Amino acid sequence: MTNTQLNLVNNDEEVTEGDPSQRRKPAMKDTQKSAKSTTAGFTDEERAAMKERVQELKASARRGPRADKADGESAVLAKIAEMPEPDRSMGERLHAVIKASAPALSPRLWYGMPAYAKDGNVVCFFQSAQKFKTRYATFGFSDKANLDEGAMWPTAFALTELTAADEARIGALVKKAVS
Repeated sequence: MTNTQLNLVNNDEEVTEGDPSQRRKPAMKDTQKSAKSTTAGFTDEERAAMKERVQELKASARRGPRADKADGESAVLAKIAEMPEPDRSMGERLHAVIKASAPALSPRLWYGMPAYAKDGNVVCFFQSAQKFKTRYATFGFSDKANLDEGAMWPTAFALTELTAADEARIGALVKKAVS
């Protein structure tokens, strides 16, 4: 039998039996970036949130240091009204629960999300599922919230619906966060 070679194809790579110097290396596969990713490493949604934050800061500077609490509340309610269901109804209920649990918190927008601040620092926020195209909305707390409990504690909660028990738990957490 002569030096015949068998060419076998195995998953986009050609392997040659026989003389090892004649073997071909596997073809390089094209790597694709995530459709959500941009060249700067941020998703389109993240870039939009950053742009919203810049606009919030500019608007705050125009209003001055004594901005009316009602300005923040109207902006938060307008943002909640823009949300699709079920996030809109959850946002409305969360707004009511937070205001009842901690009236000292000032509603304001934070990266385009409804948020509630104490002494100018965001304590908690509500992120619509559509904001970053996730399957659930998020209610979260910042590091300014007084929720420390041992060496580990929750800082955000996924929400698909809001029950009376959930509202009571969130109300208690908000009270603790501002204490």
